[in-house]
Amino acid sequence: MKKILYIDLDNTLVNVQSGIDRLTNAEYIRYEKRLDEVPGVFARMEPISGALDAFHTLAQSFDTYILSMAPWGNASAWQHKLEWVQEHLGADAGGPAYKRLILSHHKHLNRGDFLVDDGLAVGADRFEGELIKFLTPLFPDWNTVTRYLLERADTDSSPTSEPYSRHRPPLQRGAALHR
Repeated sequence: MKKILYIDLDNTLVNVQSGIDRLTNAEYIRYEKRLDEVPGVFARMEPISGALDAFHTLAQSFDTYILSMAPWGNASAWQHKLEWVQEHLGADAGGPAYKRLILSHHKHLNRGDFLVDDGLAVGADRFEGELIKFLTPLFPDWNTVTRYLLERADTDSSPTSEPYSRHRPPLQRGAALHR
């Protein structure tokens, strides 16, 4: 069984500044100190260097999901994050990011082995697996992160190494659903 890997979007896969740089002066003034609420800002953002290749590489060795937070006050960001993932990582069934986008204000509620994130907000600091803090001296770029994770991508699924053995086993065919 592959280990579970979550990767944040903002400033991890996506260069947020690239979208901010594309704001009009009027947008910048109107939304000063809350630029993440500018309608359509997320649709203007570009990938971080090496992020797309890293995602594709890591998705071969991990059960990989994108775990991001969308601003509560900007409904278009929710849509544009999905569209960004579809445009840059593929929209086709069977692709590495197909139906693997999770938008949450509570990252710590997701169970997994690794979370690559540039910050500690919205529960990243309470994630039960290993937090890989992106854009830090230890993990300054995607080459470093990819190398580190691939060294830890073993797929041993024996009961003693299975991190989620506390989960209920799946219902057997014909088992009663209610007691």
